[in-house]
Amino acid sequence: MTAIQDPYATGPRAAFDPAAAATAATDAILHDTLHGTRRGVVVDSPPGAGKSTLVVRAARELAAAGRPLMVVAQTNAQVDDLVLRLAGKDPELPVGRLHSSEPGAFDPALAELPSVRTSAKAADLAGMDIVVATAAKWAYTKVEEPWRHAIVDEAYQMRSDALLSVAGLFERALFVGDPGQLDPFSVVGAEQWAGLAYDPSSSAVATLLAHNPDLPQHRLPVSWRLPASAAPLVSGAFYPYTPFRSGTGHGDRRLAFGVPGDGSGVDRVLDEAAESGWGLLELPARHTPRTDPEAVGAVALVVRRLLDRGGAATSEQSPEPAPLTADRIAVGTAHRDQAAAVRTALAGLGVRDVTVDTANRLQGREFDVTVVLHPLSGRPDATAFHLETGRLCVLASRHRHACIVVCRAGVTDLLDEHPSTEPVRLGVTVKFPDGWEAHHAVLAHLEEHRVRWRP
Repeated sequence: MTAIQDPYATGPRAAFDPAAAATAATDAILHDTLHGTRRGVVVDSPPGAGKSTLVVRAARELAAAGRPLMVVAQTNAQVDDLVLRLAGKDPELPVGRLHSSEPGAFDPALAELPSVRTSAKAADLAGMDIVVATAAKWAYTKVEEPWRHAIVDEAYQMRSDALLSVAGLFERALFVGDPGQLDPFSVVGAEQWAGLAYDPSSSAVATLLAHNPDLPQHRLPVSWRLPASAAPLVSGAFYPYTPFRSGTGHGDRRLAFGVPGDGSGVDRVLDEAAESGWGLLELPARHTPRTDPEAVGAVALVVRRLLDRGGAATSEQSPEPAPLTADRIAVGTAHRDQAAAVRTALAGLGVRDVTVDTANRLQGREFDVTVVLHPLSGRPDATAFHLETGRLCVLASRHRHACIVVCRAGVTDLLDEHPSTEPVRLGVTVKFPDGWEAHHAVLAHLEEHRVRWRP
C-alpha cells in the first residue's frame, strides 16, 4: 500500500501513514474506555473507518479485563451482525443475544454458534460476558445491578429519548457513530421541543454532549472503504470539522472492463467512472414525476452495461482482478417508490441480485460500485427532505471503486432558486454544512465527470 501525501503535514517529503494514524486513534479510544474515569467516551467515525471493528475490539477487551458489558444497537440486523462478528473473532467468547418474543426475531445463524445464547429474557443471559440487543429491547429490560460498561453503536442515529430509556442500565459507556449520516427518524413532529436541552428528537450524542461538554471525544481518521478519489470530496462536503483520508492511495485500486465501450453515453460514463472514480450521467432538464421513467431506465441500463462489459476490480484486498458481480453493485434512491421502479426496470433487463434501496436502508453497507439516482433530479422544488445532508452523504459514500450518479440537468439552478426556508429556532445548533451547500459541493465535483445523454 502506498503512503498518502498529507496536505496538512510539513516538509517536502511528509507523508500520511493511514495504518499508523488509525492504530494511534484506536489505542487512544481504548485507553479512555478501559482506564478513563468519565461516564462517557464519544467516537466520530466517517464512512468505512472500521466502526464495527472498533466496537467488536472494545467489547472483547472489556470482557477480557473482567468487565461484563451490554451493547446497544439500533436495529436487529445491526445486533445480529455484531454478534456474528464477535463470534468470528473469538468463537469461545460467551455472548448473549437479547431479542423480542416475536418469531424470527434474530438471525437463525446465531443458533449454530456454541458460545452464543439467545433469549427474550435478560435473566436467562445472566453471567454472559457480553449481551447485545436493540435500544428498543433494552428500554423494556430491568436489571438488579447496572452494567459497569456499555457500548452504544450508531449513536448518532439514536434519538435522545431512546438513550434516556436505557441510561439507567449502565455506569459508563462508549458511544460510536457517524455524524455525517442520516439524523434519527421520528414519526411525529418535534417542533415544540426545538431548542430545549431535552429535545427527544435530537441525536443521543448531541444531547449527551450538550449536558456533558467535557467528555472525551475522538475520531477515526481513515476510511478504508472510500478510495482516494472519493475521500477528499466526501470529507470536505460532509465532514468539514472532522476531516478524514482514504486508507489507500491513487493507483491502489483499479476498475477495468473486459468489453470495450460502444460509444454510447452510458458506456462513456462507465469509462469515466472507471478512470476517475466518479461519473455523472446527465439527462435533459425537465420537471418529472418522482419515478421519472427515463431516469429509472437510465439507472437500470447503467447497471446492465456494468455487468455486460465484464467489469473487474483490483484492490489491496484482491491483487488479482475480481469479477464485478451483481451482488457487489448497489442502486441508491431517495424514495421507496423509486427503488421499486428501478427493481422493475432491472428485472425487465434480466438483472437480479443487485441491491436496490433507499439511503436509509443502505446505511452501513459497502459495495464495489454504486449507481445513484440524484435526490433532486427532475424536481420542481428543493425540500428539506431532499436537501438532507445525511441522505446525500450515504448515497455518495457506499462504494470502494466508483460512484455513478444519474441526474437531470438544472439541479444547480434549482438550488439557487430555492434557498433554505427552514425556520430558525433559538437554542438549536445550526447543522453545518447544510444540505444546500453540500449539494453544491458534490455537483461542482461531478461537473468534471459529466457525460450528457439523451435517452
